Amino acid sequence: MENVSGKVVVITGASSGLGAATARHLASLGATLVLAARRKERLDILASECIAMGGKALALRVDVTQYDDVRTMISTAVTQFGRVDVLINNAGLMAIAPINMTKVDEWERMIDINVKGILYGIAATLPVFEKQNEGHFINISSVAGIKLFSPGGTVYSGTKFAVRAISEGLRHEVGAHIRTTIISPGVVDSELKFGSSDVESSQFLQAFYQQAIPADSVARAIAYAIGQPADVDINEIVLRPTQQDF
Repeated sequence: MENVSGKVVVITGASSGLGAATARHLASLGATLVLAARRKERLDILASECIAMGGKALALRVDVTQYDDVRTMISTAVTQFGRVDVLINNAGLMAIAPINMTKVDEWERMIDINVKGILYGIAATLPVFEKQNEGHFINISSVAGIKLFSPGGTVYSGTKFAVRAISEGLRHEVGAHIRTTIISPGVVDSELKFGSSDVESSQFLQAFYQQAIPADSVARAIAYAIGQPADVDINEIVLRPTQQDF
């Protein structure tokens, strides 16, 4: 993991779950971190933890549904640390409900965060990577982006299928010096299970998540992808609890 040390890594959705676990793990490996989320008070605590582990960390309040926020996040990272080596597009929402409930506001929110948020991250960061002639996009998808999570998760799966398509297209288009990785977790302990307003769907998720593995399982996978030599591009990692059949 010597290739992680000193890299400037931007993480969205860093205030909890996979983002926070990844921040702690990368900090322990010597990374410089830009931690982004809406809950700034949580980020400040996390940044202090990361610094205590020997890393460098900057906390920024960012709403990934706002392109100006995302552009400011990347420009601030470059101003503070001189470059960006890795962008981890991690912010996400999972609002599970039967499609005939037509929760259009939740559909829009998932599309704004899960799809447009990643596109905003790519748009803000790609010019930096191109100027540097190197960089690494890591986009968090889901096993629900490989197999339809239905009933209830049809729209969520749609957003995660989109993440995989965008990531693969990005890999194909950006050329030989920019890496692209899709991380597709199964049931991992995070706040995703609290994203559903439908009572029955929420109860199902609480039971389903009893099999969840710790968030640092994903953090280790991300570190593995980052830590490869520059000529090795880990394009996709799928991980889930051993007992999970979906």
